[in-house]
Amino acid sequence: MVDPRVIRSQAAILEAATTLFLRNGYVATTMDDIAETANVSKRTVYNNFADKDALFREVVMAATGIAEAFAADAAAELADPDDLPAALFALARRLAEGATDPRVVQLRRLLIGEAHRFPDLAAEYYRLAPGRVMATLAAALEALAARGRLHVPDPARAAEQLAFLVLGPALDRAMFGGRRARRDTAALARAADDGVRAFLAVYSVERKRAVGEREAEPDDRE
Repeated sequence: MVDPRVIRSQAAILEAATTLFLRNGYVATTMDDIAETANVSKRTVYNNFADKDALFREVVMAATGIAEAFAADAAAELADPDDLPAALFALARRLAEGATDPRVVQLRRLLIGEAHRFPDLAAEYYRLAPGRVMATLAAALEALAARGRLHVPDPARAAEQLAFLVLGPALDRAMFGGRRARRDTAALARAADDGVRAFLAVYSVERKRAVGEREAEPDDRE
């Protein structure tokens, strides 16, 4: 059985490391700083984490849990909803809010800046965070298409298009807005709704049916 004191120390160290890495960057953060912020000895830090690299990796990988939870919820909510547009609107709003959360944005900036130092970590974060969300959306869209709820010839591309329509510009603004940039949650929600409407305008079965009917009409111009 793990000593509860060890669990508390690890949690305090991870929280302190996360705060300092996000605020000061990887290079400017020292193990002494982390120990002081966590209110533990430097020896305790090293007893739990081999070095600063290992601690940085732990901080980054811990953040993938947010994407894992979102992906699980998305899979459940899009399994076969009674009201598909409503489910997509709700999911899109949460996607936009989650991806532009200040702490998530700071972590993205930090990891991008350190990708040359931790290329494998950056690749793994992408696979387990954005990549996992995209794969989950693609699988959900494919299943909905199989049930006749959507017309989606290429689920992976459709998932990417949905994500960009919902959060692409907002995420760009967040990434380049600086620490003092303020989130406009109402604007995020409106943009997410517009993104879903644009998505459904292309991939709804009603549109596919209308296009098919137009193509089947005789050409009277002959």
